[in-house]
Amino acid sequence: MEAAEAEVRLLLQEARESIEAARSYRRELQQRLRGLHQAREQIKDSATLTRDVLEQHFSDLKGTLKKLLDERLMSLLQEVDVIEQESIKPLDECQKLIEHGVSTADDLLREGESAVDGDVGQQNEKLCNFTKKALHIQLDSLPEVPSLVDVPCLSAQLDDCLLSILKNQIFRHGTVASRPPVQLEEFVEKPGGILVRWCKVDDDFIPQDYRLQYRKSTASHFEDVYVGPETEFIVLHIDPNVDYQFRVCARGDGRQEWSPWSVPQIGRTTLVPHEWTAGLEGYSLSSRRNIALRNDSQSCGVLYSKAPTYFCGQTLTFRQTVGQPDRRDSLGVCVEQRNGDDSLQRDKAVCISTNGAVFVNGKEMTNQLPAVTSGSTVTFDMEVVQLGPCSNEGGNFKLRVTISSNNREVVFDWVLDQCCGSLYFGCSFSYPGWKVLVF
Repeated sequence: MEAAEAEVRLLLQEARESIEAARSYRRELQQRLRGLHQAREQIKDSATLTRDVLEQHFSDLKGTLKKLLDERLMSLLQEVDVIEQESIKPLDECQKLIEHGVSTADDLLREGESAVDGDVGQQNEKLCNFTKKALHIQLDSLPEVPSLVDVPCLSAQLDDCLLSILKNQIFRHGTVASRPPVQLEEFVEKPGGILVRWCKVDDDFIPQDYRLQYRKSTASHFEDVYVGPETEFIVLHIDPNVDYQFRVCARGDGRQEWSPWSVPQIGRTTLVPHEWTAGLEGYSLSSRRNIALRNDSQSCGVLYSKAPTYFCGQTLTFRQTVGQPDRRDSLGVCVEQRNGDDSLQRDKAVCISTNGAVFVNGKEMTNQLPAVTSGSTVTFDMEVVQLGPCSNEGGNFKLRVTISSNNREVVFDWVLDQCCGSLYFGCSFSYPGWKVLVF
C-alpha cells in the first residue's frame, strides 16, 4: 500500500514538473513570438520609412534638376536673343540706307524723265537742274552689303555625353542598407535632460564622427543635437515625463557620406530641470533659467537654485565662462537657502572657490583642486553614509562628497545634523563676467 502511494506521489511530482516545464516552454515560445513580431514590425516600419525618404529625396531631386535645366535653357535663349539683336542691327541700318537710296533714285528718275519729255522752252533749265542734282547725289556710290559668310549663323551646340554622365551618376546615386554600424546603447535620466550613449556594432567600421538626432514623439521631423567623435552626449532642454525618439549614425574615416540610421529608441526623464532663482539683482538669467550671468551690478550675494532639485546619487554639473576671480567666489550645494550671505563658504554647505579651494561647512580643506577655467566643468557627486538613526528630530547624517574639476577630484565626508533628501545648489561671484550653466 505504501509503495503504491509512493509511486502515485512520484507520478504526481513528475506530472507537476512536466506541467511547469510546459508552462515555461510556452512562456518562452510566447516571448519568442513577441520578439518575432517586434522584428517583423521593425522591418516593415523601417521599410516604409525608407520608401518615404527615397520618394521624397528623388522628388526633390527631380524638382531641383528641372529648375536647373529651365534656368540653363533660359540663359541660352537669352544668349541667342542678344546675338540675334546685335547681328541684325547693322543689317537694319544698311537696309534703311539702301531703301533711302532707292527712294532718292526713284525721285531722280521721275525728275529726269520729266526734264527729257518736257516743253522745249523749259527743257534747258530742267535738264541743267537735273544734271546738277544727279552729280550731287553721287550715283556711283553704293553701300556695302555683307556676304553670307561674314554674318553670324546661329546654332545650338549640345553635348550628348551629358546624358551619359547623368545616367551613370544617377544609377550610382543612393544605396539601401539594412545593418547600421552603430546603435543606441543606454539612456540615463538627468534633470531636464537625458544622457544618451551609443556604441559601434560593426567591427570592420572605423568611425570618424557620430551624428545624434532626436524629436518629440509628437513631432514629424528629427533634428541634429550632436555631431562629433564622442560616443555619449547629454541632451538638455528635455521636458520631464515626455517621450523623445533618438537615433544615431556615423561617418567612416575619410568619408563624406553618413551611415544608415540606428533603430530609433524612446528615452525620457522624470527629473525636473535645474533652475536658478530669478530676481536677484546681481545676476541675469537665460530664458530657461539654467544659465546665470554675473552682471555689472554692485549688489553681492549668493544665487540659489529655485528649488532643492539635487538628489544624492545624481551628478550635478556646472560649466562656466570665467571672469575676474576672488577668494570669496563659490560654486556648490547647501542644505538651505540663507539670505544675507555673500558666499557658500559657510556652515551647511560644501563648495569650491574659483581658485580651486574646497570648503566644507565654512572650513577650507587641505586638498585643493585646479583653478576654474573657462569652458571647464565642475561636478558634485554624493552618496549617503548614515552614522546614526535618522528621524524628524534630526540625527547624525553623513554624505560622501566627490568634487571633480579639470581631471582631478577630492573626496570627503560631509557630516550634517539632519536628514537631507534633496539639496539646493548655488553660486556667488564678486566680479562681473562669470557665466554658469547648471545641469
